[in-house]
Amino acid sequence: MMDMKRIYYLQLMLFSVFLLPLSSCFDSDINRSMYEADAGEMQRENHIVGATLRGMQGLVIPTREHLYQFMDAMAGGAYGGYLEGIVDTWVMKFSTFNPEQGWLKSPFADPITEMYPQYRDMLNKTEDPVALAFGKILRVCIMHRVTDMYGPIPYSKMMSGDNTGEDLAVPYDSQEQVYTQMLKELEEADQVLEENKDLSSEAFRKLEDLYYGNISKWRKFVHSMQLRIAMRMSYVQPTEAKRVAEAAVAAGVIESNEDNALLHVAENRSELLFNNWSDYRISADLVSVMKGYDDPRLDKMLVKGMQTVDQNGEKVDVYDYYGVRIGIFTKKKDDMINLFSKQVISSTDPYLWMNAAEVAFLRAEGALRGWTMGGDAQALYEKAIALSFDERKASGADAYAKDSEKVPADYVDPMGEYSHPAISTITIAWEPGAENFEKNLERIITQKWIAIFPLGIEAWAEHRRTGYPKLLPAVENKDPNNSVNVNIGPRRLPYPADEYNTNPVYIGQAVQMLNGPDVAGTKLWWDVKNHTN
Repeated sequence: MMDMKRIYYLQLMLFSVFLLPLSSCFDSDINRSMYEADAGEMQRENHIVGATLRGMQGLVIPTREHLYQFMDAMAGGAYGGYLEGIVDTWVMKFSTFNPEQGWLKSPFADPITEMYPQYRDMLNKTEDPVALAFGKILRVCIMHRVTDMYGPIPYSKMMSGDNTGEDLAVPYDSQEQVYTQMLKELEEADQVLEENKDLSSEAFRKLEDLYYGNISKWRKFVHSMQLRIAMRMSYVQPTEAKRVAEAAVAAGVIESNEDNALLHVAENRSELLFNNWSDYRISADLVSVMKGYDDPRLDKMLVKGMQTVDQNGEKVDVYDYYGVRIGIFTKKKDDMINLFSKQVISSTDPYLWMNAAEVAFLRAEGALRGWTMGGDAQALYEKAIALSFDERKASGADAYAKDSEKVPADYVDPMGEYSHPAISTITIAWEPGAENFEKNLERIITQKWIAIFPLGIEAWAEHRRTGYPKLLPAVENKDPNNSVNVNIGPRRLPYPADEYNTNPVYIGQAVQMLNGPDVAGTKLWWDVKNHTN
């Protein structure tokens, strides 16, 4: 894998490029070299709109492999309970709560500095209401992940007044303000799409790679995003969360796998992390839960590892699903590459943004809370499991959903160092009755966690919001601020040090909005449930 210091310096160079005058950077140099066309021709052929939409789409779940690594593997993968990095030279990393500053900066600075110049370019080059609605939706999707990692972020002021996204030193919004604004913008975008619902998909088929211009599917995705955001507010603003969620479901959300939000790309370069670089392997948490449930999706999601054991004086290779504890220091990477399981992924796979199973689990939780979700909680829960099985092309969903015996398995470390008893005894089958609210909530979130793999940032957010799934504590806690309780995990990412140097006034205001110090243990606005018991 590329040396991490080189990656960091490359990012600094890219950051500097984005701070150059945007008219020369985006209108002349980059676009002309890509398309061999002048600005007039590009405008006539909608090349600017297409390039901007695709550029923004590539930042929702990053299609650039190194940004994907920082956001979705190092941070989201570890904190969401899915992955651990096994590079033996990494002694400062997210999973042990002491990431290098360059690693800490990327999930914050890169989405902001790469997205806003593109969004500004679209605002300046087109008045097409549907294109602008798509851009607004994508900005929400990108920045929702950023605010859920850090908390307060620059948002509403980035495109207001004299600033058009070029000046990054702007006031932050509190996370509550960001959420309010995001929901407002999704509603505005949906209204535009509703007004243009009869527009032929041919208008944008060649300009975006999510739904290829299908307005109906875009609207289902928007409503599903509203539902996801509303559920995040369930403990801090339950009345508003209920209102938004019920309206979203009534308007029509993703209900079938044919409508899954999948970004289609020429090459999925995130597979390099697992198949070429071999830098990450599957967590002990995911393997133990799925093996305990005897989950039929195991071979659809994970590749078996190989352990060599001594049997009657002979060396025998045993193939099984082996997970690695999150929060360890790797002694020798070469000893772990073939031993531990990895993700099933290829360069031809699309990037998952949201699937029908997640939406059904969200509806199941809403119904559990007494919200009107178009079905009762148990039926939606079992439907969600069936949707996940269908998506993974696995059989046996009905029997799986009715299993009231199997529980997560104890973790047995094939290297013999970090074994740990299972910390959850939750079964799969639904238990009717109001007295089983918390058990059924754990079921919903645990099954959703399996179904949305590998969406680590979303999994981490839901783990923080609900306390589920229950994850094994990190082995090493190297938090320099001693703020992280390993039993509940980190609550956010600290702001990168560069922000204190380049935006000193507003970063101070942002920290005040946190209602706590700028450390990993400080809870975000929506993180109010007591997880310590």
